[in-house]
Amino acid sequence: MAVSDELGLTAQPVLTLERRHNRREDLRSLARLARRFGVAGIVVGNPVHLSGEVSPQAAKTQAFAAELGTLTGLPIHLWDERLTTREAHQILYEAGHARQEHRRVVDQVAATLILQSFMEKQAVGSRKQGTEKRRNGEPVGDEDNEA
Repeated sequence: MAVSDELGLTAQPVLTLERRHNRREDLRSLARLARRFGVAGIVVGNPVHLSGEVSPQAAKTQAFAAELGTLTGLPIHLWDERLTTREAHQILYEAGHARQEHRRVVDQVAATLILQSFMEKQAVGSRKQGTEKRRNGEPVGDEDNEA
């Protein structure tokens, strides 16, 4: 799990939530963490195939994300997580961490990469929207970013 700073500029790892065999308890744990960190929206890594097609795991993830959205009342954003675990391992390797140590933190690093990617895309979209408004002579205000 990762969270953003208050301005939605940077993502920081928080913890690795160990899944239980009880789906409902997993959902409740995530909802509690969302309240604790005061999140405005939840980004969920979507494990699609490299081809972009929905994998069986992606279908399960999407159903889980929908339940999480219903439980928390927060907007849920599915975000392509292809190759983030591989990238997380590479970052840890380059930082000098032994392969044996990766298992403990690789999911946190991957979650941070997913959230950071989402926020960067949101920021680009906000800048484009502001440019369009200025071009059309519309007032431009501060849009709220979700993270």
